[in-house]
Amino acid sequence: MLKKERHSLIIKQVNLHNKVLSADLALQLNVSEDTIRRDLNEMDEAGEIVKVHGGALSRSYHYPFKYSDVYAADAKKKIAHKAISLIKDGMVILTGGGTTMIEMVGMLPKTLSATIFTISPLVALQLADHPLITVILIGGQFSKNSQVCVGPQVTGYLNEIRFDFCFLGTNGISLSDGVTDSDLDIVQVKKSMIRSSNKLAVMCIAEKLNSSQRIRVCELSQISCLITDLDPTDQILQAYSRENIQLY
Repeated sequence: MLKKERHSLIIKQVNLHNKVLSADLALQLNVSEDTIRRDLNEMDEAGEIVKVHGGALSRSYHYPFKYSDVYAADAKKKIAHKAISLIKDGMVILTGGGTTMIEMVGMLPKTLSATIFTISPLVALQLADHPLITVILIGGQFSKNSQVCVGPQVTGYLNEIRFDFCFLGTNGISLSDGVTDSDLDIVQVKKSMIRSSNKLAVMCIAEKLNSSQRIRVCELSQISCLITDLDPTDQILQAYSRENIQLY
């Protein structure tokens, strides 16, 4: 495989999953990790990705307020529009982070009155000017890679509250593995978020359907709603519908 082709595939994986590991890329592309590290160094210097220890991040995910070229922006706007229809006056909501989540809270109507807890400082900032939303940032160790708060302070806080709805993005979802991610610290927080919530809404662009990462977040049976950019009747989604998941 030519370097140009390899870089193109790396960009695709980074944008799709927000973060990728060098070891995983080496396996997928059938090259050495040294080759991948050199590729990532070159791509970081060219401003195409953000190189981090053990892998790389999408620039639009790492700098969501700075970069306008968010991957699959139109699809994420469609997902966000569907998601806000689930949020009603008086609800106590819990959110993760990511570009789709930032899009969602930015669309909330100014007449909506609710309380939103979030582990994402960027989500909290997006809500700073909303007149009727009470915003509570759940603090802890700040993950520079994922732009959210993690650690025992966060999970301990979550254990004390019951939320009406939890909204989470995902790096992978499949019928065999459920919802998956590649970051153990993030997974531990997401598990606590799910346990503390009456309902779970997973927000996912269609390209991530039927893909898996290394670590399981939850089973499909724990998902109340799956929100994608597809029409709910799309054939790709029918297997998820048979798992008693409400499709949006």
